[in-house]
Amino acid sequence: HYYIFLSYFRTMMELLTPLNFSDYELIDCGDFVKLERFGKYVTIRPEPQAIWSPKLTLKDWERLSHVRFKSKSSSSGIWEKTKDMPDQWKIAYTPNTENGKAPALVFRLGLTSFKHVGIFPEQAINWDFIYKQVKEIGTTIEKPKVLNLFAYTGGSSLAANAAGADVIHLDSIKQVVTWAKENMENSKQDHIRWLVEDAMTFVKREVKRGKKYHGIILDPPAFGHGPNGENWQLEDMLLEMLQLVAQLLEDENSFLVLNTYSLGFSAIIIQNLLEECFKNRSKTTSFGEIYLNSTSKVKLPLGVFGRISV
Repeated sequence: HYYIFLSYFRTMMELLTPLNFSDYELIDCGDFVKLERFGKYVTIRPEPQAIWSPKLTLKDWERLSHVRFKSKSSSSGIWEKTKDMPDQWKIAYTPNTENGKAPALVFRLGLTSFKHVGIFPEQAINWDFIYKQVKEIGTTIEKPKVLNLFAYTGGSSLAANAAGADVIHLDSIKQVVTWAKENMENSKQDHIRWLVEDAMTFVKREVKRGKKYHGIILDPPAFGHGPNGENWQLEDMLLEMLQLVAQLLEDENSFLVLNTYSLGFSAIIIQNLLEECFKNRSKTTSFGEIYLNSTSKVKLPLGVFGRISV
C-alpha cells in the first residue's frame, strides 16, 4: 500500500491509492472527463472532480479509447464506440496480502446508461483492508459475520467472502444485486446472502433483533431511494445510520469501513462521526481520502473514508 500521512489534530489523515491492479489503469483525466483502461478496453466518461486540463492531447485520447460516454441528462446517457469492443467483458483483482496469495475477485463489466461500468476501482484499497481484517479475525472466530450495506456489485462482499466471512450483501436495486451474484459466480465463490432492501430499514430491524457483526461496510451514495421509495440523504441520515451500526458491531474482533463519495464532503466529517459514534471502542481509527494516480501523473480524488478496528 502507498500511504501519505498528514498531521491533523490528534490522529493522522491518510491518502490511499490502490497498487497492483493490473486490469485497471487511469491513463489521464481533465476537462471533467477521465480516460481509463479496464482490461483490454479504454473508456472516456465524465468525472466532475477533474477540473484541470488533461496532460495528454485530444489525439492521444482518441487514439487510445474504444468508447466514450455521452451524457443526455444529469443521470443518464449513451456510449458511442469508436473501436470494436463488446458490451460486456471481465476483469480481475487479487487482494494484496502479507502472507500468501488471495483468490482473484472477478468482475463482469458492462456499458450502463448511467455512465458506470460495474466497478469502482479505487475501492480496491478497501478490499485489501477488508480481506486482511477478516483473515485476522478468522484466527479466533471460525466464521466472522460481515454486513455490506449499499453494496453495489459486490467488490467488498467478494473480498470478505474470499477471506472466510459469512457475508450479507444488501442493496436497494434488484438488478445490481443480480450483477453482484454474477460476480460471485465468476469468482468461483458461493454462500453470500443477498438482500434487496432499504439499508436503514434493515439496520433498525437488526438492532431490535439484537444481531451482531464482526465487520460492517458502508458505501452510501449522496442521495438515493430504497426499493419501496424510502429516501436516503447522506448529510441528513449518516449520523443516525452510524449510531445504529455501532450497536450492531461486536465489541471485540471487529472492524468498520465507511466510504463516501460526495463533492465537498470532508474527511474530518468522517473523523468526527466515528469519534462520536464509537468513542473509546476502537483500537485503531483512520480516515482520509482515496484517490487514483494516473499514468499521466495526475491524482484524482474519489471520496473520503473512515476505518476502525476493535
